[in-house]
Amino acid sequence: MLLGLTTAWIIVRYDFLFSKILEWALLLPAAIPAYIVAYCYTDFLDFSGPLQTFIRDIFLLENKSDYYFPNIRSMEGTILVMSFVLYPYVYFLSKVSFLSTPVSLYELAQLRGHSIFFNVALPIARPAIIGGFSLVLMETISDFGTVEFFAIETITLGIFNLWLGMNDFNSATQLALLSFTFIVILLTIELISRNKKRYDDTNIKSISNFKIKLSQRKSIFPIFICLIPLTFGFILPVIILINQSISSFDINNYDVLINIFINTIFVGGISSFLIIFIGILLSLTINYKNQNNYLKFLAIIAGSGYAFPGVIIALGTTYVFSSLQNIPVLENFLIVGSIFSLIIAYIARFNAIGFNSINSGILRLPKNIIEASLTLNTSFEKTTFKIILPLIKPSILIGALLSFVDIVKELPITLILRPFNFETLATYSYQFAKDEMFEQSALSSLLIVFVGIIPIIFLNLILKPEKFLYK
Repeated sequence: MLLGLTTAWIIVRYDFLFSKILEWALLLPAAIPAYIVAYCYTDFLDFSGPLQTFIRDIFLLENKSDYYFPNIRSMEGTILVMSFVLYPYVYFLSKVSFLSTPVSLYELAQLRGHSIFFNVALPIARPAIIGGFSLVLMETISDFGTVEFFAIETITLGIFNLWLGMNDFNSATQLALLSFTFIVILLTIELISRNKKRYDDTNIKSISNFKIKLSQRKSIFPIFICLIPLTFGFILPVIILINQSISSFDINNYDVLINIFINTIFVGGISSFLIIFIGILLSLTINYKNQNNYLKFLAIIAGSGYAFPGVIIALGTTYVFSSLQNIPVLENFLIVGSIFSLIIAYIARFNAIGFNSINSGILRLPKNIIEASLTLNTSFEKTTFKIILPLIKPSILIGALLSFVDIVKELPITLILRPFNFETLATYSYQFAKDEMFEQSALSSLLIVFVGIIPIIFLNLILKPEKFLYK
């Protein structure tokens, strides 16, 4: 919250050198999974890493007992790694809220001698901040790769170890129930936070007219503050990955990597397509065909899978499909451990991304456009293809890209449910990193980062400040 709120307010309030670049660059850490950042810093900061080796060479030290160096594989190291990766959730939602706040409220606070941040921006942005905070908590609970690599005992890792390590399915489900209860509480907090107060402003002004322009000398401090999370969350890990990829270059491994890349694109592409298709059907149904609250509640439930750790989704998928496998008609069909079960689990986990993106696009459509089309004796199906879908194309693209990237980064679901001899970029990187072979996992990790940057660039192109003005 500290990193996200500070950087969001600096970007919204001040116009300084490189602020336009930093505005979208601060989202880049979201492109890197936390477990890949953990791999990078472990390789860089461990006893045999370049930093400690450099320290020993400079001060002529030989043993680890000769000096003190903090251990990255610790609770503190885990907190730092995940903070620098997850702050964009708070940053983005807070920035959008700050931008959408009417400028007249900021001006009124100034006239009365009040702090525009503590008395206006922060109270109005509270629902967005709580929403971002809830997402960070959910992502922290869901994380598997980082805590497993750093050997930090969490509920998610406990479920994984009980189920696959000790073959104790019952204890794993009991621990999953505990996690489920906590996540339901977080979901409730997040949903309540959306019920923010309304405020109206008839005098439309651009937030850019309210910014304080800083000189080059005064720009140094805000640049420094913004570069702290960006450097530790993106720039340094990417430099480490590029260096490792170059040092481990082997042309003989590229055939294997290309096949793994194709596998990743295949399951990610099919899953994200189905997610968008289901999202469109759900949104159209609850907004135009059947608007009862019961169906809307079911749509929310269908999208709640994003809040649950991948291990719990994989556990539930395995339980259901194992039961179906015992049905005489299906006993000859391989369901568990197939591409089908993997895709179903992806849809259950990431359906919320596609649905929420598409539904928000449909809710912004003026109702009179749809009514005019229907009045002209145009069928609803034709109206959908000719009017609704073209108008919500950006929302569809955002939902597709975000769900695709999250599927590419997903580790526990893929690790548990993938077919034999089927690897994705995430599992390939994990297998090498688990065996302390960081250099061999660098190139596949770098490909995951490259895929993750695409939606961030796209979001920056379409989500301009003027999009948030009330008109």
